[in-house]
Amino acid sequence: MRKFSFGKYALPVYAVLAFTYLLIPIAFTFVFSFNDYRRSNIAWRGFTFDNWTSVCEAQGVCAAFGTSISIGLISTVIATTLGTMIAIALVRYRFKFRSAVSLLLFLPMATPELVLGAGLAAQFFNFGTEMGFTTIVIAHVMFCLSFVVVTVKARVASLDPALEEAATDLYGSPSQVFWKVTFPLLLPGIMAAALLSFALSFDDFIITYFNSGPTETFPKFVYTAASKGLPGEANVIGIGVFLLAIAIVLMIQIRSSIKANRLASVK
Repeated sequence: MRKFSFGKYALPVYAVLAFTYLLIPIAFTFVFSFNDYRRSNIAWRGFTFDNWTSVCEAQGVCAAFGTSISIGLISTVIATTLGTMIAIALVRYRFKFRSAVSLLLFLPMATPELVLGAGLAAQFFNFGTEMGFTTIVIAHVMFCLSFVVVTVKARVASLDPALEEAATDLYGSPSQVFWKVTFPLLLPGIMAAALLSFALSFDDFIITYFNSGPTETFPKFVYTAASKGLPGEANVIGIGVFLLAIAIVLMIQIRSSIKANRLASVK
């Protein structure tokens, strides 16, 4: 007779419970995106496709979503560009106060968002800056920059310098070596950093709340509407963003798998 081994089944059980716990809010959001609500979307009132066919009918939801997309894209471009240059400088060059710069770049990651948001709001107030779209972008760039630097820095450190040296030996100029050798090798890390930066910016509420003024982003709209029951249209947008993120991840994984199979077949 076989003895029952608790340890053999503990990890799968824990994994299923954790996965279920993570999926419950997503499942709730998906189900209530089909709710035929009136003023409140808290109680189930019946099934309908109207929320999916008329997403922008709920007042302010599409405007807030568009604002979040715009802020996310602008913040991502700025943070990714600056972060990539800083990461290359930290890995490839030796300069005074290099260690201090690295430490300072990690501080936003270690600082609670509440402290960071309140601190930035105080600085904007002291300089008499009007709160709005621009202040949100500045705050998001400062917050996302550290994550970009860390991500790209790891990619830069893993590059083989022999490839660049070989390109230089073949009479390639510094700019040609960078754009034709270094940059393509860095691109996967830069893209990963950009996706992370956009996700952090789009999803941020605390820093945005302190520095947004009258400007309303999608997370801020959700927070304001939550007390009355989130509109079904907001649930639709949330599920749409989730499905889009899953599709992007799957596309990247499939592309990487195809590329790996091609390289294996060549070898």
